[in-house]
Amino acid sequence: MTTAHRDGPHPPAGTAPGAVVTLGETMALLTTPAQGRVTAGSALPVGIGGAESNVAIGLARLGVPATWISRVGDDALGTYVIREIRAEGVQVVAHRDDTAPTGLMLKELRGGLPRRIRYYRSGSAASHLSAADVDEAAVAAADVLHLTGITPALGPGPLAAVEHAIATARSSGTLVSFDVNYRATLWPRSEAAPVLTRLASLADLLFAGPAEAALLLGTDEPRHEPADVETGAALARKLARLGPGTVVVKLGALGALALRHGETHRAPARPVTVVDAVGAGDAFVAGYLSGVVGGAPVADCLSTGNLLGAAVCAAPGDWEGLPTREELAARSDDEEVIR
Repeated sequence: MTTAHRDGPHPPAGTAPGAVVTLGETMALLTTPAQGRVTAGSALPVGIGGAESNVAIGLARLGVPATWISRVGDDALGTYVIREIRAEGVQVVAHRDDTAPTGLMLKELRGGLPRRIRYYRSGSAASHLSAADVDEAAVAAADVLHLTGITPALGPGPLAAVEHAIATARSSGTLVSFDVNYRATLWPRSEAAPVLTRLASLADLLFAGPAEAALLLGTDEPRHEPADVETGAALARKLARLGPGTVVVKLGALGALALRHGETHRAPARPVTVVDAVGAGDAFVAGYLSGVVGGAPVADCLSTGNLLGAAVCAAPGDWEGLPTREELAARSDDEEVIR
């Protein structure tokens, strides 16, 4: 059944950026030595990573006010996570949980390149998220509430937090942005599909890749990226029937496209030598949303998203390569990403 949805705020171009609120888990991140083996005396650098905080940091670096809502453990890693996110200029609303630890993930390298990400988040503080953790005033005052399909996978409490945040946003006129971001390691397709489809139907702006589109549409998962842009456009049209006013399909090497008011817009991918692709999707979302709150045309939102995605791919880390507004301007020509 198709549900009509608004497209959300699109202020005139040139107005000051508005605020984006995110909700989700951020974990401490350990990275193995370049060869991947951990031995006695190995140094494992400590960082942070989380889809929603990645987006918030990307926005903050572009001068867009951003708030991150979550829970962390009352431990050294929780303190570190909060400090790092605040240092990037993001407003942090994170309860300290003295009954559960901060989540942890391990990035395993092979030949100096990321090979596998392992998560240690079962029973983490963020898995105890609930509707009570949602800062209703922040959501109501925001231009955009951005959520991902990772948070509801953490358990019934986090799902309730997501649903409450959406209800708050919709009652206050805040645009709801939803990135499917399906993680097979967190829940099976059979369990995830109905939940993610329902949440997607409540969104005003939906982000998905081809495999995630197949999950929502109940079709077979594609083995490869779409061979052409029209395949991606067809997916966008089908996803739009769920209700979102704008559907953005990320097409990897083909770039990205958006369907809004029945009109399809496309921006090609930026040329880049990939160093670490983890976090590229979050960077794309941050770039796109920066355009949304600034009133930019859809095509410009896509182009900015592609620029940020390429920038993150060109540097190690989940978010460290995110550019500032000044750096973005230097990358906005047709040359390769500066690295």
